[in-house]
Amino acid sequence: MSEESQLLETVQKIHALLELLAEDKIAQRDAKQRAALREIVGGSAKMHKSVLMMDGTRTQKEIRAISLAQQSHLSALVGKLYKAKLLAGDTKSPKLVISIPSNFFVTDDETE
Repeated sequence: MSEESQLLETVQKIHALLELLAEDKIAQRDAKQRAALREIVGGSAKMHKSVLMMDGTRTQKEIRAISLAQQSHLSALVGKLYKAKLLAGDTKSPKLVISIPSNFFVTDDETE
């Protein structure tokens, strides 16, 4: 492993730890946007999985293939998120404007 790749890996670990430590503050800051996101996405597990992959690195087609969401449902969801200003950039490779933890859509009932 090269020195640069070790440094990058270390920085990524530090970033993940900082996000974990700051999650409460981030949740407070983004409360309205997170509430809107939950309302738009609803209760579909496939849509939850799709949204968690919206980091700008995957196209809608790639997200669909992984999440097994229907094309029409994912396209409609992306359109609603874009209209609500919850996506940055274009809709072909959707990227959420807020950060959410991987357990964002897990309810208290599911964790018990």
